[in-house]
Amino acid sequence: MTFDFDSAIERRGTDSEKWQKYAGRDILPLWVADMDFKTSPAIIAALQERVATGLFGYSRPVKSTVDAFVDAAEQRYGWKIDPAWIVWLPGLVVGLNLTAQAFAQPGEEILTLTPVYPPFMSAPKNSGRISTQVPFRLDATNNRWELDWDALEKAVTPKTKLFYLCNPHNPIARVWRRDELVKLGEFCVRHNLLLCSDEIHCDLILDDLPHIPTALLGEEVAQRTITLMAPSKTYNIPGLGTSLAIIPEAKLRAQFVRAGAGVMAEVNALGYVACEAAYRDSEPWRQALLGCLRGNRAFLLDFVARELPGVISAAPIEATYLAWLNVSALKLPDPIAHFEAHGVGLSDGAFYGVPRGACVRLNFGCPRATLTEALQRMKRALAAR
Repeated sequence: MTFDFDSAIERRGTDSEKWQKYAGRDILPLWVADMDFKTSPAIIAALQERVATGLFGYSRPVKSTVDAFVDAAEQRYGWKIDPAWIVWLPGLVVGLNLTAQAFAQPGEEILTLTPVYPPFMSAPKNSGRISTQVPFRLDATNNRWELDWDALEKAVTPKTKLFYLCNPHNPIARVWRRDELVKLGEFCVRHNLLLCSDEIHCDLILDDLPHIPTALLGEEVAQRTITLMAPSKTYNIPGLGTSLAIIPEAKLRAQFVRAGAGVMAEVNALGYVACEAAYRDSEPWRQALLGCLRGNRAFLLDFVARELPGVISAAPIEATYLAWLNVSALKLPDPIAHFEAHGVGLSDGAFYGVPRGACVRLNFGCPRATLTEALQRMKRALAAR
């Protein structure tokens, strides 16, 4: 089968948060993690079939929906998930917030690694918990982002209760290797920390690397792990609000569910339909998407190296459709404003826990023509400094 990742879809004037941000301005939005591709035809067909029934009552996942996810997890990662472990969520960020509220008290601490997706830092603060951040270090020898184990050990206090992991990592696009995950699991066991592992980008690995679910590191780690997954990023359906928490340990699962009682919205009917079609029927589309993203990655990295002096992709982009670019050499007081003034909307690295002006994040999940135009605008922005 062939799929269209080249046609530009007009999203101006729609309900797109990505494009509404710059309504009335000639700015190409490459900021939020929302691709400009139509989702899988199998998902579209399943949604159309459900809409045709005209019935949109309260919903619960049927066995075929659960089986689609469970089967995909076993086929892709060798993870045999008991359906009883699954808690359905209306969004992965909900899972981060519930984890903070369920397993830490006000004033207690949650560790995470920076730069990182902003809700990793804001979720603890939303309910009076403390976000403790440990920066990655860039190993110049291997040209790879690494965990700073000494700094991580020093960051633990008697108030530290949780560790938030992002795997693959957003925004540095890093896939964690087994030895690193094993060491991290041992760290959490040694310090009696629960481990919340956001694995929403696990089906978007661009290099020949396996995704290793944290809960597969052994029974001792599995019993303290809350894994968060969703079809939203891979299949470009974030607006349908369907995510999952996988929690093998029954008491932790009950505690997590209690934290959301009365306040957590239910997953909507169309979200369940899309989720099932994603995991059951959309593998050919996903493989074609990965091919498109690999091509866009290569184009982006080549353009940056040749045409954008002072902009650096500091390490390989192993996964996701997000490029973390170091722009500190440009010495721009506000890189985001400068690039917006020249027609490109990027994400500010300051939101991810690095100094303002140091880095930007660029979403290359778009048609090649859009990416090409955006990069040309960035080139003109550099020439206009």
